[in-house]
Amino acid sequence: MAADPNTDLHRRLADGIAALGLSLDAARQEQLLAYLALLVKWNQAYNLTAIRDPLEMVTKHLLDSLAVLPHLHGTRVLDVGSGAGLPGIPLAICDPAREFTLLDSNGKKTRFLLQAKGELGLSRLSVVHSRLEQYRPGQLFDTVTARAFASLADMTAGAAPLLAPGGSLLAMKGEYPQQELDALPPGFVVREIIALTVPGLEAQRHLVRIAPAA
Repeated sequence: MAADPNTDLHRRLADGIAALGLSLDAARQEQLLAYLALLVKWNQAYNLTAIRDPLEMVTKHLLDSLAVLPHLHGTRVLDVGSGAGLPGIPLAICDPAREFTLLDSNGKKTRFLLQAKGELGLSRLSVVHSRLEQYRPGQLFDTVTARAFASLADMTAGAAPLLAPGGSLLAMKGEYPQQELDALPPGFVVREIIALTVPGLEAQRHLVRIAPAA
């Protein structure tokens, strides 16, 4: 008898969540897999991600995003260059008490994000179609996240004006980004660099927290 691919997805997600030390109920896990199914469907026409295999997506998209969850702070989070909603949508699903804003300059990607918001019932999530340097929200953010968006120097230049007092930037990187750290402009400090362990992922992952200098 052939293995049920849905069972494999459920198992990989549940095992990964446990390995990350997170506690997510069955409803949240189902919501994560509903997002994944939507991503697979839209990816056929919109080419939102180069990863096509749903099992790979669980590891490289869902679990990779959720590894950031313990490091968020404050009530308002901006996900810059959100693309297909990573890490913003998985984080919003699993942390409904916070307000998330997903920002992207690509129209087809923001159309997908709006569809996902509606289908998944993410009432505290907002989608903005804009370039980072042109975006001026009515209220600033406590945390700004970015995954494979830009260099640390470009991210700090673009996102710093959007930070509330005491806020910080969380940049998701692969290998330890020494060259980018060396190129960080004056006026910013690296608060911490966290080596993330993503279950099932062999590649290095680092999370860099940057804040404006006091």
